[in-house]
Amino acid sequence: MKSRNSSEKFSPTWIFILCIFSFALGMLFTNRIWATPESNRQIISTQRHDQELQIISGDCTSKKRGGLDKDIMGEVYKTHDAIQSLDKSISTLQIELSATRTSHNSGSLESLPETMRSSHDNVPRKKAFVVIGINTAFSSRRRRDSIRETWMPKGQNLLQLEREKGIVVRFMIGHSATSSSILDRAIDSEESQHKDFLRLEHVEGYHELTAKTKTFFSMAVAKWDAEFYVKVDDDVHVNLGMLAATLARHRSKPRVYLGCMKSGPVLAQKTVKYHEPEYWKFGEEGNKYFRHATGQIYAISKDLATYISVNEPILHKYANEDVSLGAWFIGLEVEHIDDRNLCCGTPPDCEWKAQAGNVCVASFDWSCSGICKSVERIKDVHARCGEGEGVIWRTPF
Repeated sequence: MKSRNSSEKFSPTWIFILCIFSFALGMLFTNRIWATPESNRQIISTQRHDQELQIISGDCTSKKRGGLDKDIMGEVYKTHDAIQSLDKSISTLQIELSATRTSHNSGSLESLPETMRSSHDNVPRKKAFVVIGINTAFSSRRRRDSIRETWMPKGQNLLQLEREKGIVVRFMIGHSATSSSILDRAIDSEESQHKDFLRLEHVEGYHELTAKTKTFFSMAVAKWDAEFYVKVDDDVHVNLGMLAATLARHRSKPRVYLGCMKSGPVLAQKTVKYHEPEYWKFGEEGNKYFRHATGQIYAISKDLATYISVNEPILHKYANEDVSLGAWFIGLEVEHIDDRNLCCGTPPDCEWKAQAGNVCVASFDWSCSGICKSVERIKDVHARCGEGEGVIWRTPF
């Protein structure tokens, strides 16, 4: 009886149904377990594909950027050059505008500096590359002759240098305190013979050198539209070709102050040669001047010469001319260029440099603030340190 009840409890129908249910349950369980790894594999595959695309696109982008960077840098250099040129033009226009406003305020052209008046009078200024003013005195006839016999062209060569190279060289001198004195007549006679003077509206005097310098730049700017203006003393040897080549390297810059920069002591003692009456303006006793070019030779660009011309009446004069010039520029956006080739010593210094292929622009003796006994020695300096005959005509600039 007992075995029959057991067989009735587990009939074949129920067994079959239980098997189907177990099979279905197993299939459901299997699908859920293996679905996640498959989806993970797909996600990993997708991520890997995206990374490959990013790497490929990054390579393409970097290659494009490399080409673009080169193009951009080229444009940057071109733009920089254009900005420098515009800066130079704008600076000149600003100076002219300032002068024009001054004239309008006063209601007369008389208040305009000579540089601006010439354009109103329809008198065109002569174009030039550089105007060189050789500072000289009534008593320096022998010095002038020694320069004419060495580094300064004479007669037709002087005119040809101006016409073909744009280099103007003149002895600059003012007038004596007495009108039409014998000193003035002597200069007039010398001018009629050589035609190499620039007569300044200035009364000559050793302690008036700063005023003479201001007048020179103003009159030079009025007469010549040059890129550079140079002042040099008449006891200094100059190689014109080297000077022109040196200036040409800086012609794209708007405001250039070129020379041998120094910073000497401010001398408060009244008994010394270069006594500074306004020493107290430079601070405590024993202080030094600000950096400025030594007075034997220096060059300034057109904008700075025009600035002096426009502001001539209000530019302060210190005891020393070179200090005064430095003071006029100290508060301006000016590039000070210290070039030691403008202050070589006399032989053997300049001779050794010339033999090494580094010909000097200018030579003099620091101990004499010029060539000691220049009349007797400048020919020897020229022979040993000169750049050679005809170099100025072959120098490109």
